[in-house]
This record gives sequence, C-alpha cells and structure tokens, in this order.
Amino acid sequence: MNRSSILGWIVCLICLYAFPFGISAQDEQPAKARRDRNSGVVNPSREMQLLLRYMPVSALSVPDSFKGMQENRIEDPYASLDRFWEMLGKMERPVRIVHIGDSHVRGHLFPYVMRKQLEHDFGGEAVLDMEVSYRTSGLAHETGRAGVVYHILGVNGATCATFATDERIRMITDLKPDLVIVSFGTNEAHARRYSPSEHRWQMQSLVDRIRNHCPDVAFLITTPPGAYVRNGRSGRVINPRTPRVVETERLFAEENHLALWDMYDIVGGKPRACLNWLAAKMYQRDRIHFNVEGYTLQGLLLHQAFIKAYNDYVATKLD
Repeated sequence: MNRSSILGWIVCLICLYAFPFGISAQDEQPAKARRDRNSGVVNPSREMQLLLRYMPVSALSVPDSFKGMQENRIEDPYASLDRFWEMLGKMERPVRIVHIGDSHVRGHLFPYVMRKQLEHDFGGEAVLDMEVSYRTSGLAHETGRAGVVYHILGVNGATCATFATDERIRMITDLKPDLVIVSFGTNEAHARRYSPSEHRWQMQSLVDRIRNHCPDVAFLITTPPGAYVRNGRSGRVINPRTPRVVETERLFAEENHLALWDMYDIVGGKPRACLNWLAAKMYQRDRIHFNVEGYTLQGLLLHQAFIKAYNDYVATKLD
C-alpha cells in the first residue's frame, strides 16, 4: 500500500471517530414543539379594562377658607350625555364642544382651562395650538384630525335670551357641536324683577332652536358661581335672587332631561358660595367677576366633574 493510500485510510478513521453518526449537508430538524397551552387571546379583567379606559381625575387644591362644599359631580340621571361620552371614548373624528355664556365665559379663562385639560386628556390634534386670551377669539381652529375641539362663545352682559337670535344660533350650529355647555344666570339674577317663568321660557327657546339645527346635540347646563349686588347705602350685599335662578335652571334641566353641573351649590350654595369666593380673595373689585385664581379654580372644578362623569359612563358599559 502506497503512502497516499495509507493517508486516505487515516482520514477515514478520524472521521468515523469524530462523527460517529455521519455527516449531513443540513442541520438536523428539531422535534416538533409541544403546544403552548398558555398562549392565545388574552381577555383582560374588568378591572384592567377600566384601568385602560379610565381618565385620571385631577386632585384639586381648594382654599382652606372654602366651607360647606358639596360633592363635585355632574347630575345626569337621564343619561343624556351617554352618546357624547361614547364619541369621546372612541375619538374617531373631531368631537366638538361649544361653550356659550355671559362675561364669565367671555373672559375666556374659565372655559380655556377646561379646554386645555380636555385636549390633554383626549388629544389636541384636532386643533391648532393657539394661545387664547381676552383679546383673541375663543374659537378653535380645526386641523381635520381626530381629537377634542372646544369653542368658546361668550358675550358680556348676556342672558340665555341673548343667544336665542338668528345670528347667534347660526354661529353655534355652524360649528356642528356634539355638546353645548350653557353657562348663564349671573345677569338673570341681576334683574330686580326676575321672573322664573320667563327665564324658563327663554332657556327653552334657546335649547329648542339649537336642536332644530342639531337634533343629536347634547346639553350641559351650568349654574352661576354667585355674586354681590349694590344695595344703596349698605353697599354690596350677596345677590338674594341667585338661589331662585339656580333653582329655575335645575327645574329646567329636570323637565328637559338635561345634564346639570350646579357650581353654585358645589361651592357652598346660599349659605357659603359667595362667602367662600370672598374669603379666598378670588373676586374682582365688583364682586361679580373673578380674578385669575377664581376662574382657574372654576375651570378645574368643571373638568374634574366632567372626567368623573365620563369614568362613570365607562364603568357602566363594562358591567
């Protein structure tokens, strides 16, 4: 046997000892994996679903001088806001809110606080990020994307009758609102011959005219914060007509199955509302309008009640 043959046999022996099972051109296929019985669609618990859809409720720092406050909630026993809450939760398109009212709204600060909070909660991509002040318009500029669109329409000295004109009804309905927040009552209460029946008729006219153009729109009635009036030599005294105005608005909301946010009673009602604002130094000198701190607190209170109501809706739908 020549030398090359001997080397060939040596190579063969080395291969047999090193690779006793043979050499293959491919890696050996692994055995079929056992079925993972823990995989599949995960159905989150009700608590997890709530956690995913809940909005955090802002904790408010209310001045220590505020006494006799009531629970901060929107009253809606008729579930009149349910359709709106559903749209807000899905957010498949711009969801539009139009906030109308008197000088408290016209100052823009109170509703602007609410607007920015909701944009943070549900998305502000539907509007351009433009600063709003007393000197600017309160109307939002839409981008066409999904998100919250919050328009502000206020008039100094306005009552609800002020907005029941053809021009202002057109201004409201052209904005295609899904929710109209109606904030009046301060100027109605300043009428010395205040008539509850006339007030209710004016509110009915306003709501009906808006509904004629926007039949699916929801409404949220808010009551006034409380104010002082001049009383001859006695100077300024707490307006005695405000409780009657608040009661009229409450009855109107009940009769028409509308949602109500009773700011007046929430911040203390007849015994304490005005005293609370005054003690906290949140009034302006006329004790009718409010400073920055006062309007900011009102906006935060409305936002807190709004998110509580939304979360209540979420909870009922997951029951």
